[in-house]
Amino acid sequence: MKHSPVSGSPISHKVRPYSRVAVIGAGSWGTALAVTLAQAGCKTMIYGRDPAVIDEINSNATTQRFLPGVTLPKGLFGVKDMAFALERSEAVLIVVPSRSVRNVARQVAAHVPKGMPIAVCAKGIEPETGLLMTQVAEEELGDHPVGCVSGPTFALETAMGHPTAATVAFPFTYADRLKPHESPAARLAVSLTTESFRAYVSDDLVGVEIGGAVKNIIAIACGLMTGAGFAENTRAALITRGLDEMKALAVALGGRRETVTGLSGIGDLALTCASPTSRNMALGQQLGQGRARADCFEGKPVVVEGEMNAKSVTDLARSLNVAMPICETVRAILHEGAELGTAFASLWARPIEAEPRTMELSFDHPATDQDIATLAERIS
Repeated sequence: MKHSPVSGSPISHKVRPYSRVAVIGAGSWGTALAVTLAQAGCKTMIYGRDPAVIDEINSNATTQRFLPGVTLPKGLFGVKDMAFALERSEAVLIVVPSRSVRNVARQVAAHVPKGMPIAVCAKGIEPETGLLMTQVAEEELGDHPVGCVSGPTFALETAMGHPTAATVAFPFTYADRLKPHESPAARLAVSLTTESFRAYVSDDLVGVEIGGAVKNIIAIACGLMTGAGFAENTRAALITRGLDEMKALAVALGGRRETVTGLSGIGDLALTCASPTSRNMALGQQLGQGRARADCFEGKPVVVEGEMNAKSVTDLARSLNVAMPICETVRAILHEGAELGTAFASLWARPIEAEPRTMELSFDHPATDQDIATLAERIS
């Protein structure tokens, strides 16, 4: 940000919003973002694979399956041809589950005009490669600015106009530093900003994306303990220590700790860990109550991002020698057959550590094996 040579205060610049934006993915979050763009004055085309969803958007200005009770604004159009939307837009949002980002980015690459900025609105780490979602997209897209939109946002509340804030992150080139008001991050942030949706700008993609990936796992941990009958003390401890794990991984990958204390880190973490509206929290809660995974969500095949990320995040952390004991505990329960009570009792009985980390202290926990067994029984 430039400063006045006299006062030292930031110089205000008029930022041009994008006039036409394509949203690829007509699920709940994709549609909520499309609603926000249209309300901000962008001509917005949303592409979805289900023709019935697109027909409903265009015929009724609704999408009852994904945003029940919401009337979609003028300026939002559903399209069945991805190329049609991409070729007529100035910026693109890819809003699909993390496991679909590579395939969808490959499809987008075949039609998107050269140099168009693309924001990936999925949270996670690719299992096979350890790549963040923007890095996955970059491999498929080539010569395009690639960023992300992330933050504490439930889709329905966003579409209903509840006051909401999120972060728009893109790498800043030398030219972007000289003219930040012309950067993709600034232009997309303004394009998303309405009277109820407030966007912030960041250049720390790693910090923003790690926050989005790790918070889902911590939310499952909170759900597990809530389902097992524990309450606010337990959740506060998991959120706080989960934030420390998030910071450690972000810093190891070149991100900034202060980013993780912002909207895309602690903001998203607090939201996701506090409400069963979150699929991650809801999954943990059901498992903590003793329900089998196949019976969760009434047996419906619901995608829960933290379930896959529990493995991909800890794989990445292990490769970097970053300790993430809460995430490791969730992984053990979800993927390695660990018993809930024993796993969490062992987590609580780890060696005593210092806070902050810089003190570098560690000494044995005084609990006996019988103490640990007693806590495990209470959790189970």
